[in-house]
Amino acid sequence: MSTDIQPDPTVIGAVSTPPFAVVPDPSSLFPVRARRLRAYAAVSPARPYLDFVAGIVDAQAETVALAPAPAPIPAEQVARASEFGMPPLDRSTLADDPAFMPTLDALFDAVARRPMPEPAAAALSRLRQADAGARAEIAGNVLAHAIPMEALAEHAFLAAGLEVLAARLAATLDAKALKPVGETAICPACGGPPVASLVVEWPTAHGNRFCACELCGTLWNYVRIKCVSCGSTKGIGYQEVEGGPGTVKAETCDECRTYVKVLHQHKDPSMEALADDIGSLPLDMMMREGPYRRAAYNPFLIGY
Repeated sequence: MSTDIQPDPTVIGAVSTPPFAVVPDPSSLFPVRARRLRAYAAVSPARPYLDFVAGIVDAQAETVALAPAPAPIPAEQVARASEFGMPPLDRSTLADDPAFMPTLDALFDAVARRPMPEPAAAALSRLRQADAGARAEIAGNVLAHAIPMEALAEHAFLAAGLEVLAARLAATLDAKALKPVGETAICPACGGPPVASLVVEWPTAHGNRFCACELCGTLWNYVRIKCVSCGSTKGIGYQEVEGGPGTVKAETCDECRTYVKVLHQHKDPSMEALADDIGSLPLDMMMREGPYRRAAYNPFLIGY
């Protein structure tokens, strides 16, 4: 899925209805993400880390191109989920998917060919030697957002594999058949929380907001000035780093005392949710000094 979408001047004057959901295109999702990370790296004091994460994303793109694709989600599972208002992709069963181990093996092989700090290389070596049970346990921690600080690298590498698998599974879904899940911002494809939201300018969506799933990369329409954590429309505010371009802001909620970033992609079409969440770390550092806690989950920003 590429969110680098330019307005189409041929539709000026046409009435359009924004789609509810946009499923990812894994073949473009990861290359777009890697480019955005490197754009941040070029001007950031955190360049070594941003380049490291960009290398992992390059490996994700390579895995999409070379690893066997997972089988599509069964039609009966999709129909049952729709009937009960549930996401069709069951996150809790990803480690049981036949493509789980081959996807991880391909990703870890691709990552191993890239430069990285020695502690990260040691963590990757342990993962490559781990059996299915050990990998499934780490996957469970990632999906439960319960990553132990002493094993961040192992969990980040495995999270990257889950992102590839989930994006490829979500890509098999019919976006038009996806439905809202609950009252808060929950991914209609896999049930995950958003890593950020994007205000877009597309041919069919002018100034609309879409939440972006960290895990599978699905985008879904969500009204503006509404907390993506608790659904409240009261006490919503915005904060940003002084002197910045005004494209990344923390949307704060006085009801649940949390914040999630909103990215103004309509001002900068190169923005990508997960990459910009990482690249805008100075905003998180600023927010740590205030009363709001970070609600978004990003396995590459654990600890912030």
